[in-house]
Amino acid sequence: MAKKGNRVQVILECTEHKETGMAGMSRYITTKNKKNTTDRLELKKFNPVLKKYTLHKEIK
Repeated sequence: MAKKGNRVQVILECTEHKETGMAGMSRYITTKNKKNTTDRLELKKFNPVLKKYTLHKEIK
């Protein structure tokens, strides 16, 4: 039987890409421990469309 853990999958979406109005969207999928990190996750990730590292925030 599968183990029920505290880790959940979350989707990170670029904040700068949304403001530019360019086509497409930069999104990443990662996991987080919902017991230790109760607030929304924010990480700097690479956006291939803008070709630079930008702030990605959790959307789900």
